[in-house]
Amino acid sequence: MPRDIPPLAEIRRITEKKRDAWWTVMLVDPVATPLVRWTARHTRATPNQLTWGAFLVGLGSAACFAQGDWRWLLLGAALYHVSFIFDCMDGKLARLTGTGSVFGAWLDFVFDRIRVLVCSVALMGGQYARTDDVLYLWLALAVASLDSLRYIDSLEIFKIRHGMRKQIKARMRAARKAENQAELAFMEDLLRENPEADLETDRDTVAPLEPVAPLETTAADTAPLEATAAQRSRPAVVDLHQEFRRRFPWWVRCRNFLLRHRIRAHLISGIEFQMGVFIIGPAVDAVVATTVVSGALLLVFELAIIYKLLLSTRDFTRTINSFETAEPLRATTSVSS
Repeated sequence: MPRDIPPLAEIRRITEKKRDAWWTVMLVDPVATPLVRWTARHTRATPNQLTWGAFLVGLGSAACFAQGDWRWLLLGAALYHVSFIFDCMDGKLARLTGTGSVFGAWLDFVFDRIRVLVCSVALMGGQYARTDDVLYLWLALAVASLDSLRYIDSLEIFKIRHGMRKQIKARMRAARKAENQAELAFMEDLLRENPEADLETDRDTVAPLEPVAPLETTAADTAPLEATAAQRSRPAVVDLHQEFRRRFPWWVRCRNFLLRHRIRAHLISGIEFQMGVFIIGPAVDAVVATTVVSGALLLVFELAIIYKLLLSTRDFTRTINSFETAEPLRATTSVSS
């Protein structure tokens, strides 16, 4: 008997991420989401079984790559895309059925890294056997290294950002507790939840999202320390990307446009890098060119993210300093009153 599964539109709302890689949004979700609905209705497949299926199909792709011939490369590229569809389906099925697990997330991550490593060795090894060009061996090392760099860098940046947010929350909680004011929010979260908001052109939409806690606090800013009822009822908003947006206002408009179409602003991530190397390159029989271009674009976007992190740490420092400036002024005002 088929399970009682909601209609496709509801499944899209439940299973598709609010923002995702453009390759996933445009070329994977239109296939993966209906397949997840069919799988949930007519089978007892689990997310972990789909993870294993994605891994095994990925190994089949590697076996085709190892043959070296263009017809095998084309088949390998097709299998790699099928593998990635399965890889996206496991998370969607977990969200739809509530059967996800911590071990499943670990298994998915490890299998992804193994798949990239095996396919890079097979693809470049097959081309080396066909051409005897040592460049392919270096490309295999480069692909595996860039894939690892991307995920290590992403993890470390996440940890740093989490640490900054945690420190600001602690300082804000202590500063606002005595005044019984609302907790704080972060501008990046508000904009992520409101992709229709445009900081540059739509002032009415963005007005409720503007920071109420200044990054640089002066005596004039902190003179009226007694918060009004309206200020107490809404959270303070801390913007850790203020300097980046000030330097690159055009990127804010691009980001808002992409988010409205569910596409994340990081246009060349690990996903697009893999697709360039293992799908586009083999499909057009231009492995060297697409690998070099994909790797260069990945590095450019990773450097941009690192630069954005640098600017964010400056905003973080100014925010922390604003608390340190405001505390003695608040204490002075309390004594005088």
